[in-house]
Amino acid sequence: MESTPVVRLRGLVKRHGPRVAVDGVSFDVPAGALFGLIGADGAGKSSLMKAVAGVLAHDAGEVAVFGHRIDSEAAAEAVKARLGFMPQGLGLNLYPELSVEENVDFFARMRLVPEAELAPRKARLLAITRLAGFRERPMKQLSGGMKQKLGLVCTLIHAPALIVLDEPTTGVDPVSRRDFWMILAQLIEEGRLTALVSTAYLDEASRFDRLVLMHAGRVLAEGPPESLRGGAGDLEAAFVALLAGAGATPEPAAPDAVAAPGPAGPPGDAIDARELTRDFGRFRAADRVSFSVRHGEIFGLLGANGAGKTTVIKMLTGILPPSGGAGVVAGVDMRRAGRLVKARIGYVSQVFSLYGDLSVDENLQLYAGIYGLGRREATRRVAALLDAGGLAARQHDRAGELPMGLRQRLALACATVHEPQVLFLDEPTSGVDPLGRRQFWALLRRLAREKGTAILLTTHYMLEAEYCDRLALMHAGRIVADASPAAMKQALVRDAGALLEVAAEPLLPALQALREAGFPGAVLHGRRIHVLAHDADAARARIEAACADAGLRLHDVAPRALTMEDVFVHRVLALERSA
Repeated sequence: MESTPVVRLRGLVKRHGPRVAVDGVSFDVPAGALFGLIGADGAGKSSLMKAVAGVLAHDAGEVAVFGHRIDSEAAAEAVKARLGFMPQGLGLNLYPELSVEENVDFFARMRLVPEAELAPRKARLLAITRLAGFRERPMKQLSGGMKQKLGLVCTLIHAPALIVLDEPTTGVDPVSRRDFWMILAQLIEEGRLTALVSTAYLDEASRFDRLVLMHAGRVLAEGPPESLRGGAGDLEAAFVALLAGAGATPEPAAPDAVAAPGPAGPPGDAIDARELTRDFGRFRAADRVSFSVRHGEIFGLLGANGAGKTTVIKMLTGILPPSGGAGVVAGVDMRRAGRLVKARIGYVSQVFSLYGDLSVDENLQLYAGIYGLGRREATRRVAALLDAGGLAARQHDRAGELPMGLRQRLALACATVHEPQVLFLDEPTSGVDPLGRRQFWALLRRLAREKGTAILLTTHYMLEAEYCDRLALMHAGRIVADASPAAMKQALVRDAGALLEVAAEPLLPALQALREAGFPGAVLHGRRIHVLAHDADAARARIEAACADAGLRLHDVAPRALTMEDVFVHRVLALERSA
């Protein structure tokens, strides 16, 4: 690597009014590195990355990119030809009405890419992102994962030496996230790219060569992922410990998955979906979906972007009428009694329905009034929710000024102020740090186990899938599996074998060698490769032989416990191959 870092920060400070977003941050990003910024919403990651990209002026300190100090608009313009920036949000740098190819061509013209270079470069980028077959599809019709991959293509079309990607995988399903990281690893291994990437997913942290943990605008720790784990065992535990050391509220441990539902509720299932179908024109978003959820049960609905999860929730909550099928929610037929259904359920959508200009207390009082609670009962319930959600100290703060984790807990409190029988949560912890996520799950477990609330949630964070009592996996609008997390893992072991984790270098040639050696389902998992095999000893011998034949360095082949991410990726890829 070159001695001069691609990015150099010294004492960087950025203020937004009275709030300090970035507070004296210093670090270097070496050339050819996959460098990570880890932290929750509000940690200062976006402000820092915008300063590096030259789209946001800073208040103090030094930012240098490619050795050029970025201290004016002219200085920022001088390096932009060698830099690509992808802002936070699904497809926010794209044009919804343009097709995949039209978006790429637009960015190519804007970046003055020569025509002779455009065609081969575009073909290669569309091929490695698996978007070549969707050239004519309008961007607005792409799934979240496809939007992010198209955003990456448009960011890379002018062949930058540095890309700055702000939470590119938030809200993206595990298979699309795997594709995204594979593309980055391939481009970096070819030696033409340095990447500065932020994420709120701690399970992605092991993919970086080096990372910085941020909290409240400051650097808590910096180094290779292995060095930051310390005695904590994994990066999430290490991050939680660092946050606690930085003065964050002490946090309960991650919840254990348990099979026992909560206390008995009314007779029958809390949710009974029967052959639910929803068509949008000629497109079938949900195809004869059937499942049930008991009172006191936490039920996870998993699936890739565009699988139909949100459509199912909107039908069950009465927001969308079904094209076919039926559903009973909290004892009410959802097709005939929409208002009665809404009185018995709570719903937290992907975009929290809070009023930013109102205080925490005012939001809760407003929702109590909407649900028809009397003043005395509303006061009692609001006080209890403020205490349970750790919001009492912030009850007079405006909702729009809260950190994301607190906004999420406020949204949950608003959705449950009327003590609903059934709670629907659509990706409620997307972009939230481990501390906030654990606090949120502590509240969910209390609702389910103590109140008997039935909870149906969607998530792309596979660690959360482990916390559910039961899961349903959706693919192309259909339910393709319905079981407990443990049962899904056991089924995968029976079908494909136990998990082996392979540490070998170089990483991508090792992956290719293993696939050619009879492990077609081998996938990257951070800086390791995961393979499934019925006979571990025979598989280890084949792996050793494949690496030796290819001249690769094999460091370790070790058995590992299956995770829900392993299950999800294997099942979805198998379904895609058979389609």
